[in-house]
Amino acid sequence: MDEPEAVLSLQELISSLDHASLPRILRVCSGVYFQGSVYELSGCEVCLSTGDLIKVIGLKLQSASCVDIATNSTYELPIDHEGLFKVVADDMPYSSLEEMVGLLPVGVDAVGSFSFISRSELTINNFTVAPGQELTLLSAEQGSVRCKVMGSEGLKAEILIPLKHLGSFYECQSEHGYSLREILSSTRLQSRRFRCVKAKACGGPLVFSPVYQIEAIMHMRKNIVNFPSSLEVDVTDVTGECQNLEFVKPLTLTEVSGQPRDAFPTVAEILEAPEGSQHFFSCDWHPQLQKGCRLVLHSHGDTRMVLASTPKGRKAQQYFLISSDYGGRLRRKAREFCSVYELYVASTRTSRLQVSVTRNYEAMEEEGLPELSVGDELEVLKCEDVELPGKDGGNKQRVGALVCKRTVDDDDDEGDEEREGKNREDTICLPMYMDAQFVEIISDKKKYSLAELGKDSLMPLDIKVATRDSDLEKDPLPGLPALRLEEGSVEPTIRVSLLKKPEWCFELPTRWLHMSVFFTSEPLPWPKGQPPKFRQETVTEVKEHFYYEFRKLTNVQATPPPRPPKKQMSTEKPKRLAKSAPDKSTVKENSKSLPDSFCQLSMSSEKRSPPPPPPTSTEDEAPPVIPRKPSTQRGSISVPNTYVKRPQKKKAKEGRAPDSDHDYESVEDIVRIAQENIIHY
Repeated sequence: MDEPEAVLSLQELISSLDHASLPRILRVCSGVYFQGSVYELSGCEVCLSTGDLIKVIGLKLQSASCVDIATNSTYELPIDHEGLFKVVADDMPYSSLEEMVGLLPVGVDAVGSFSFISRSELTINNFTVAPGQELTLLSAEQGSVRCKVMGSEGLKAEILIPLKHLGSFYECQSEHGYSLREILSSTRLQSRRFRCVKAKACGGPLVFSPVYQIEAIMHMRKNIVNFPSSLEVDVTDVTGECQNLEFVKPLTLTEVSGQPRDAFPTVAEILEAPEGSQHFFSCDWHPQLQKGCRLVLHSHGDTRMVLASTPKGRKAQQYFLISSDYGGRLRRKAREFCSVYELYVASTRTSRLQVSVTRNYEAMEEEGLPELSVGDELEVLKCEDVELPGKDGGNKQRVGALVCKRTVDDDDDEGDEEREGKNREDTICLPMYMDAQFVEIISDKKKYSLAELGKDSLMPLDIKVATRDSDLEKDPLPGLPALRLEEGSVEPTIRVSLLKKPEWCFELPTRWLHMSVFFTSEPLPWPKGQPPKFRQETVTEVKEHFYYEFRKLTNVQATPPPRPPKKQMSTEKPKRLAKSAPDKSTVKENSKSLPDSFCQLSMSSEKRSPPPPPPTSTEDEAPPVIPRKPSTQRGSISVPNTYVKRPQKKKAKEGRAPDSDHDYESVEDIVRIAQENIIHY
């Protein structure tokens, strides 16, 4: 195990790091921040705290940090800076050529790139180099360096000097310029001081160091972390002691679905339990999804799901999300329709739909509503626009209607023996806005699978589970009296099981579960190549809130049923009242036979508020009867009851012939009664 290295600043450690040795694990030792430091640089947010571990997996040169030694100021320069910089000659002498060559700013094979002088006289193979005479390094050859000696008239000679030769050697000032990219790409040049080629544009000596964009992995971070190496934190290299360390990378279920298929099966642990899903699911596996629970992730894919519900009734409704892999057998049930529009919608998905009327309806010709009787059988033919006749010859209106063939049982004609047992057929038009009760006629007793009936073209559909799914330990569907298949949807799912119970599999719909997991290195809970026999849960009970949220996302906004046409104002009632009112000429002729006092009372009563007109008399009905005033004491006031039935004939009273065939009162009695009524009012 490697010994941990010394504590260095992040900038120093990264600058000295060999890129070929990546990845490296660093530990944050100290910083100038309380609890943690947050940097927002180039859209990247990083939080570093003391004790955090960083796994450096990549370095990308970003810029150059420039330190002016004269002013002790620091600033950054871009990599593509156009200025050139020359090396500042070091004032310290080299004791040997070997020491000097090891610290050369460039390789020894660069012709004319480095020059030096010797303060003492050099004698090499009977060739003497005077003190202070300039030598230019040409190349290195088997423990020696080849140099050229420059004289006043140009090239003087080339000599071969051993590296072990001792002396006092000084570097000469070179006017060769280096770009910023060249300086940062060489570790030897990074250790030297520079001055700008244009001395007026620059102050004191400059020291350059690269600033890298660090790509790293940290605990509990989903993505790769990016931050600059210039952060003011101290770190130490702990790669040796943390070689087997696993960095936790949280993944959402959607991100798990994006993993390659060869990554499954694998073991994962829940980091965060599902949030808000308690309002969605009421199945057995949902309470098991808690923080720290370990799961076996078998596979991921897209599964066809069908949303189903029980009919409304005394018991609370139940809702289910059924996978298309459900193995039970289903039998169709008759659907009920509460309007012609519902019948029309069902007919668009079912060819030659046949229904039976379950409620009587009277015909209303003005609104185009035909007469329907219980038991009438209808077969939907087509949908077309029809014209309503309108009331009292009013404007005709075109409305959508359903054309149906009606079959009526004529067994009620008892006198006609030839037609007995035969049915009568006709064609009727049912307006879309008509409220009527129908029940579907089904003669199909075949058993189907959910894949056959759970098609979008057939739903909604009422069914009864005839045979349970034998692969399920508990199938809740066969015990239900009926089930309505509402609609279907293809849902992205992950097939999982509990680590302690790997054979019990269920599917997690990723759109409806918000939770995070991370992959672990645990082995699968079965021998290699010998998986157990899996049982798949294909029925998931959900709650009402899930039902309505599912319908919002998957149901297309359907066209609302049409409204009935506006009703025209009827004029029959005023006409009927006008016919019932007595003619003025008739009133005048009848008033001639009455006394003047009665006429005056009648005139005065008309000025106040005329009584309602009497009902129209016909030939079949007797005229209204005014009952005889009963005997009362003088001074009493009585109001005649005009709604009393006609009195039976009794013994003739005084003042009336015994053989009279009517029970009407005399004119005098009528006048007297009218006078008393006027006084009463």
